[in-house]
Amino acid sequence: MKLGNVELEVPLALAPMAGITDLPFRVLCREQGCGFTVSEMVSAKGLLYNNCKTFEMLQIDEAERPTAIQLFGSEPHELARAAEIVEKAGADMIDFNMGCPVPKVVNNGDGSALMKNPELAYEILARMADAVKIPVTVKFRSGWSDKSINAVEIAKKAEKAGVAAVAVHARTREQFYTGKADWSVIRDVKQAVKIPVFGNGDIKNADDGARMLAETGCDGLMVGRGADGNPWIFAELRAMLLGRELPEPVRLPERFAMVIRHLEMLIAFKGEIVAVKEMRRHINSYIKGLPHAAEYRAKFNQIESEEDCKAMLKEYAAKIDAHDFLEGSIG
Repeated sequence: MKLGNVELEVPLALAPMAGITDLPFRVLCREQGCGFTVSEMVSAKGLLYNNCKTFEMLQIDEAERPTAIQLFGSEPHELARAAEIVEKAGADMIDFNMGCPVPKVVNNGDGSALMKNPELAYEILARMADAVKIPVTVKFRSGWSDKSINAVEIAKKAEKAGVAAVAVHARTREQFYTGKADWSVIRDVKQAVKIPVFGNGDIKNADDGARMLAETGCDGLMVGRGADGNPWIFAELRAMLLGRELPEPVRLPERFAMVIRHLEMLIAFKGEIVAVKEMRRHINSYIKGLPHAAEYRAKFNQIESEEDCKAMLKEYAAKIDAHDFLEGSIG
Protein backbone atom coordinates (compact mmCIF):
# COMPACT_ATOMS: atom_id res chain seq x y z
CA MET A 1 0.00 0.00 0.00
CA LYS A 2 1.11 3.55 -0.70
CA LEU A 3 0.03 6.59 1.29
CA GLY A 4 1.00 9.46 -0.96
CA ASN A 5 4.69 8.88 -1.62
CA VAL A 6 5.16 6.57 1.37
CA GLU A 7 5.34 2.85 0.69
CA LEU A 8 4.10 0.55 3.47
CA GLU A 9 5.38 -3.01 3.90
CA VAL A 10 2.03 -3.97 5.39
CA PRO A 11 -1.16 -1.92 5.97
CA LEU A 12 -0.73 -2.08 9.72
CA ALA A 13 -0.42 0.96 11.98
CA LEU A 14 0.27 1.77 15.60
CA ALA A 15 -2.39 4.23 16.76
CA PRO A 16 -1.35 7.40 18.58
CA MET A 17 -1.76 7.13 22.36
CA ALA A 18 -0.84 9.87 24.81
CA GLY A 19 1.77 8.72 27.29
CA ILE A 20 2.41 5.50 25.38
CA THR A 21 3.51 5.95 21.77
CA ASP A 22 6.75 7.79 22.45
CA LEU A 23 9.88 7.02 20.41
CA PRO A 24 11.06 3.90 22.29
CA PHE A 25 7.67 2.20 22.17
CA ARG A 26 7.24 3.06 18.49
CA VAL A 27 10.60 1.44 17.70
CA LEU A 28 9.60 -1.72 19.56
CA CYS A 29 6.31 -1.97 17.67
CA ARG A 30 8.00 -1.35 14.34
CA GLU A 31 10.47 -4.15 15.09
CA GLN A 32 7.56 -6.49 15.71
CA GLY A 33 6.13 -5.83 12.25
CA CYS A 34 4.06 -2.67 12.41
CA GLY A 35 3.81 -1.00 8.98
CA PHE A 36 4.00 2.55 10.28
CA THR A 37 3.84 4.34 13.60
CA VAL A 38 2.09 7.48 14.81
CA SER A 39 3.41 9.70 17.57
CA GLU A 40 1.64 10.95 20.65
CA MET A 41 -0.44 14.01 19.77
CA VAL A 42 1.63 17.19 19.42
CA SER A 43 0.21 20.65 20.04
CA ALA A 44 0.28 22.93 17.01
CA LYS A 45 0.31 25.93 19.35
CA GLY A 46 3.22 24.44 21.27
CA LEU A 47 5.27 24.25 18.07
CA LEU A 48 4.39 27.80 17.05
CA TYR A 49 5.37 29.10 20.49
CA ASN A 50 8.67 27.19 20.30
CA ASN A 51 7.93 25.09 23.38
CA CYS A 52 10.99 22.94 24.01
CA LYS A 53 9.07 19.93 25.34
CA THR A 54 6.76 20.03 22.32
CA PHE A 55 9.68 20.08 19.91
CA GLU A 56 11.22 17.08 21.69
CA MET A 57 8.16 15.09 20.63
CA LEU A 58 9.17 15.49 16.98
CA GLN A 59 12.21 13.23 17.37
CA ILE A 60 12.18 10.18 15.12
CA ASP A 61 14.47 7.15 15.11
CA GLU A 62 15.46 5.74 11.72
CA ALA A 63 14.50 2.28 13.02
CA GLU A 64 10.84 3.24 13.28
CA ARG A 65 10.25 4.77 9.86
CA PRO A 66 7.86 5.39 8.26
CA THR A 67 6.49 7.58 11.04
CA ALA A 68 3.68 10.08 11.25
CA ILE A 69 3.68 12.94 13.73
CA GLN A 70 0.17 13.63 14.95
CA LEU A 71 -0.90 17.25 15.38
CA PHE A 72 -3.87 18.60 17.28
CA GLY A 73 -5.51 22.02 17.35
CA SER A 74 -8.43 23.79 15.75
CA GLU A 75 -7.03 26.90 14.02
CA PRO A 76 -6.47 26.24 10.29
CA HIS A 77 -3.62 28.72 9.84
CA GLU A 78 -1.84 27.45 12.94
CA LEU A 79 -2.10 23.84 11.83
CA ALA A 80 -0.80 24.66 8.35
CA ARG A 81 2.25 26.36 9.86
CA ALA A 82 2.73 23.52 12.35
CA ALA A 83 2.55 21.02 9.49
CA GLU A 84 5.40 22.84 7.75
CA ILE A 85 7.48 22.61 10.94
CA VAL A 86 6.80 18.88 11.23
CA GLU A 87 7.75 18.32 7.60
CA LYS A 88 11.04 20.20 8.06
CA ALA A 89 11.72 18.13 11.20
CA GLY A 90 11.81 14.99 9.05
CA ALA A 91 8.45 13.26 9.55
CA ASP A 92 7.35 10.89 6.79
CA MET A 93 3.68 11.79 7.27
CA ILE A 94 1.45 14.08 9.32
CA ASP A 95 -1.67 12.82 11.06
CA PHE A 96 -4.41 15.10 12.36
CA ASN A 97 -6.21 14.31 15.60
CA MET A 98 -10.00 14.36 15.52
CA GLY A 99 -10.43 11.52 17.97
CA CYS A 100 -9.14 12.54 21.39
CA PRO A 101 -12.12 12.57 23.78
CA VAL A 102 -10.58 14.02 26.96
CA PRO A 103 -12.28 17.15 28.32
CA LYS A 104 -9.18 19.38 28.43
CA VAL A 105 -8.75 18.83 24.68
CA VAL A 106 -12.41 18.84 23.66
CA ASN A 107 -13.22 21.93 25.71
CA ASN A 108 -10.79 23.90 23.56
CA GLY A 109 -12.57 22.80 20.41
CA ASP A 110 -9.82 20.32 19.53
CA GLY A 111 -9.77 16.54 19.09
CA SER A 112 -13.15 14.89 18.74
CA ALA A 113 -14.91 18.24 19.25
CA LEU A 114 -14.22 18.83 15.55
CA MET A 115 -16.65 16.02 14.73
CA LYS A 116 -19.32 18.63 15.48
CA ASN A 117 -17.87 21.08 12.94
CA PRO A 118 -17.27 19.31 9.61
CA GLU A 119 -16.70 22.54 7.70
CA LEU A 120 -13.92 23.63 10.03
CA ALA A 121 -12.44 20.14 9.86
CA TYR A 122 -12.40 20.40 6.07
CA GLU A 123 -10.69 23.80 6.15
CA ILE A 124 -8.03 22.53 8.54
CA LEU A 125 -7.27 19.43 6.48
CA ALA A 126 -7.22 21.35 3.20
CA ARG A 127 -4.82 23.95 4.61
CA MET A 128 -2.54 21.26 6.02
CA ALA A 129 -2.52 19.22 2.80
CA ASP A 130 -1.71 22.33 0.75
CA ALA A 131 1.09 23.37 3.11
CA VAL A 132 3.26 20.25 2.83
CA LYS A 133 4.48 17.70 0.31
CA ILE A 134 4.39 14.71 2.65
CA PRO A 135 1.10 12.80 3.08
CA VAL A 136 -1.50 14.10 5.53
CA THR A 137 -3.85 11.62 7.19
CA VAL A 138 -6.60 12.02 9.78
CA LYS A 139 -7.95 9.87 12.59
CA PHE A 140 -11.50 10.46 13.76
CA ARG A 141 -14.34 8.76 15.60
CA SER A 142 -17.73 7.47 14.52
CA GLY A 143 -19.27 10.71 15.66
CA TRP A 144 -19.85 12.85 18.71
CA SER A 145 -22.62 10.65 20.09
CA ASP A 146 -25.00 7.87 19.04
CA LYS A 147 -27.34 10.59 17.79
CA SER A 148 -24.71 12.17 15.55
CA ILE A 149 -22.83 9.43 13.68
CA ASN A 150 -21.15 11.44 10.92
CA ALA A 151 -17.94 9.57 10.13
CA VAL A 152 -18.95 9.20 6.48
CA GLU A 153 -19.43 12.96 6.13
CA ILE A 154 -16.07 13.65 7.74
CA ALA A 155 -14.36 11.06 5.54
CA LYS A 156 -15.78 12.58 2.36
CA LYS A 157 -14.59 16.04 3.40
CA ALA A 158 -11.17 14.63 4.25
CA GLU A 159 -10.92 13.04 0.81
CA LYS A 160 -11.97 16.30 -0.84
CA ALA A 161 -9.37 18.17 1.23
CA GLY A 162 -6.60 15.99 -0.19
CA VAL A 163 -5.70 13.66 2.68
CA ALA A 164 -3.92 10.42 1.81
CA ALA A 165 -5.88 8.12 4.17
CA VAL A 166 -8.33 8.12 7.05
CA ALA A 167 -8.44 6.04 10.23
CA VAL A 168 -11.79 5.42 11.87
CA HIS A 169 -12.04 4.65 15.58
CA ALA A 170 -15.44 3.00 15.62
CA ARG A 171 -16.57 4.59 18.88
CA THR A 172 -18.24 7.93 19.53
CA ARG A 173 -16.73 10.61 21.71
CA GLU A 174 -19.52 9.91 24.17
CA GLN A 175 -18.22 6.35 24.55
CA PHE A 176 -14.62 7.39 25.23
CA TYR A 177 -12.98 3.92 25.31
CA THR A 178 -15.90 1.96 26.75
CA GLY A 179 -18.44 -0.36 25.18
CA LYS A 180 -18.06 -2.18 21.90
CA ALA A 181 -16.71 -0.59 18.74
CA ASP A 182 -19.30 -0.46 15.95
CA TRP A 183 -17.37 -1.74 12.96
CA SER A 184 -20.32 -1.08 10.63
CA VAL A 185 -19.27 2.57 10.65
CA ILE A 186 -15.86 1.59 9.24
CA ARG A 187 -17.65 -0.37 6.51
CA ASP A 188 -19.81 2.64 5.66
CA VAL A 189 -16.76 4.90 5.43
CA LYS A 190 -14.93 2.41 3.21
CA GLN A 191 -17.88 2.31 0.83
CA ALA A 192 -18.07 6.11 0.71
CA VAL A 193 -14.49 7.06 -0.22
CA LYS A 194 -11.72 5.91 -2.55
CA ILE A 195 -8.74 6.75 -0.35
CA PRO A 196 -7.38 4.05 2.01
CA VAL A 197 -9.38 3.47 5.18
CA PHE A 198 -7.80 2.07 8.35
CA GLY A 199 -10.10 0.44 10.89
CA ASN A 200 -9.51 0.96 14.60
CA GLY A 201 -11.22 -0.39 17.69
CA ASP A 202 -11.28 -3.72 19.55
CA ILE A 203 -8.40 -5.39 17.70
CA LYS A 204 -6.78 -7.64 20.29
CA ASN A 205 -5.39 -10.46 18.15
CA ALA A 206 -5.12 -11.79 14.60
CA ASP A 207 -8.66 -13.20 14.66
CA ASP A 208 -10.05 -9.75 15.46
CA GLY A 209 -8.00 -8.24 12.65
CA ALA A 210 -9.17 -10.82 10.14
CA ARG A 211 -12.80 -10.30 11.17
CA MET A 212 -12.52 -6.52 10.83
CA LEU A 213 -11.10 -6.85 7.33
CA ALA A 214 -13.83 -9.29 6.34
CA GLU A 215 -16.72 -7.37 7.89
CA THR A 216 -15.72 -3.86 6.83
CA GLY A 217 -13.60 -4.22 3.70
CA CYS A 218 -11.17 -1.69 5.19
CA ASP A 219 -7.73 -1.37 3.62
CA GLY A 220 -5.66 -1.55 6.78
CA LEU A 221 -5.68 -2.05 10.53
CA MET A 222 -4.72 0.45 13.22
CA VAL A 223 -4.07 -0.90 16.71
CA GLY A 224 -4.07 1.19 19.86
CA ARG A 225 -4.79 -0.26 23.30
CA GLY A 226 -4.34 -3.79 21.96
CA ALA A 227 -0.64 -3.00 21.62
CA ASP A 228 -0.23 -1.47 25.10
CA GLY A 229 2.05 -3.91 26.91
CA ASN A 230 1.77 -6.19 23.89
CA PRO A 231 3.91 -5.02 20.95
CA TRP A 232 3.92 -8.66 19.79
CA ILE A 233 0.40 -8.16 18.44
CA PHE A 234 2.00 -6.68 15.34
CA ALA A 235 3.96 -9.85 14.63
CA GLU A 236 0.71 -11.79 14.87
CA LEU A 237 -1.25 -9.38 12.66
CA ARG A 238 1.56 -9.12 10.14
CA ALA A 239 1.66 -12.90 9.77
CA MET A 240 -2.11 -12.95 9.27
CA LEU A 241 -1.96 -10.22 6.62
CA LEU A 242 0.84 -11.99 4.74
CA GLY A 243 -0.85 -15.39 4.94
CA ARG A 244 1.89 -16.90 7.09
CA GLU A 245 1.75 -19.16 10.11
CA LEU A 246 1.05 -17.21 13.29
CA PRO A 247 3.93 -16.95 15.76
CA GLU A 248 3.89 -18.96 18.96
CA PRO A 249 2.44 -17.22 22.05
CA VAL A 250 4.98 -15.05 23.82
CA ARG A 251 6.79 -16.91 26.59
CA LEU A 252 7.60 -15.34 29.95
CA PRO A 253 11.33 -14.98 29.28
CA GLU A 254 10.59 -13.07 26.08
CA ARG A 255 8.05 -10.88 27.87
CA PHE A 256 10.46 -9.96 30.65
CA ALA A 257 13.31 -9.38 28.21
CA MET A 258 11.10 -6.89 26.34
CA VAL A 259 10.38 -5.06 29.60
CA ILE A 260 14.10 -4.71 30.26
CA ARG A 261 14.79 -3.51 26.73
CA HIS A 262 11.94 -1.02 26.93
CA LEU A 263 13.28 0.31 30.22
CA GLU A 264 16.82 0.69 28.89
CA MET A 265 15.61 2.44 25.74
CA LEU A 266 13.51 4.85 27.82
CA ILE A 267 16.49 5.64 30.06
CA ALA A 268 18.68 6.33 27.04
CA PHE A 269 16.00 8.59 25.57
CA LYS A 270 14.66 10.43 28.63
CA GLY A 271 17.10 9.85 31.49
CA GLU A 272 16.67 7.50 34.43
CA ILE A 273 14.40 9.61 36.66
CA VAL A 274 11.74 10.28 34.03
CA ALA A 275 12.10 6.88 32.38
CA VAL A 276 11.58 4.88 35.58
CA LYS A 277 8.46 6.86 36.48
CA GLU A 278 7.00 6.32 33.01
CA MET A 279 7.99 2.67 33.02
CA ARG A 280 5.75 1.99 36.02
CA ARG A 281 2.61 2.11 33.88
CA HIS A 282 4.26 0.25 31.01
CA ILE A 283 5.24 -2.62 33.31
CA ASN A 284 1.71 -2.85 34.66
CA SER A 285 0.51 -3.27 31.07
CA TYR A 286 3.15 -5.91 30.31
CA ILE A 287 2.19 -8.03 33.33
CA LYS A 288 -1.58 -7.64 33.01
CA GLY A 289 -3.20 -11.04 33.20
CA LEU A 290 -0.14 -12.78 34.62
CA PRO A 291 -0.18 -14.55 38.01
CA HIS A 292 0.17 -12.22 41.02
CA ALA A 293 -0.05 -9.14 38.76
CA ALA A 294 -2.34 -7.27 41.17
CA GLU A 295 0.06 -7.82 44.05
CA TYR A 296 3.07 -6.62 42.09
CA ARG A 297 1.33 -3.70 40.42
CA ALA A 298 1.52 -1.79 43.71
CA LYS A 299 5.18 -2.75 44.12
CA PHE A 300 6.14 -1.61 40.63
CA ASN A 301 4.40 1.71 41.27
CA GLN A 302 6.99 2.36 43.98
CA ILE A 303 10.17 1.81 41.96
CA GLU A 304 12.52 4.80 41.85
CA SER A 305 15.56 3.64 39.87
CA GLU A 306 16.74 1.27 37.16
CA GLU A 307 18.24 -0.91 39.90
CA ASP A 308 14.91 -0.98 41.79
CA CYS A 309 13.07 -1.91 38.63
CA LYS A 310 15.35 -4.78 37.66
CA ALA A 311 15.41 -6.10 41.22
CA MET A 312 11.61 -6.08 41.36
CA LEU A 313 11.38 -7.78 37.99
CA LYS A 314 13.74 -10.48 39.21
CA GLU A 315 11.64 -10.97 42.35
CA TYR A 316 8.46 -11.14 40.31
CA ALA A 317 9.99 -13.59 37.83
CA ALA A 318 10.94 -15.86 40.73
CA LYS A 319 7.44 -15.54 42.15
CA ILE A 320 5.88 -16.83 38.94
CA ASP A 321 8.64 -19.39 38.40
CA ALA A 322 10.11 -17.88 35.22
CA HIS A 323 13.38 -19.80 35.51
CA ASP A 324 14.55 -19.10 31.96
CA PHE A 325 14.29 -15.41 32.63
CA LEU A 326 16.30 -15.64 35.83
CA GLU A 327 19.12 -17.30 33.90
CA GLY A 328 19.17 -14.67 31.16
CA SER A 329 18.01 -11.10 31.14
CA ILE A 330 19.17 -9.82 34.54
CA GLY A 331 22.58 -10.49 36.02
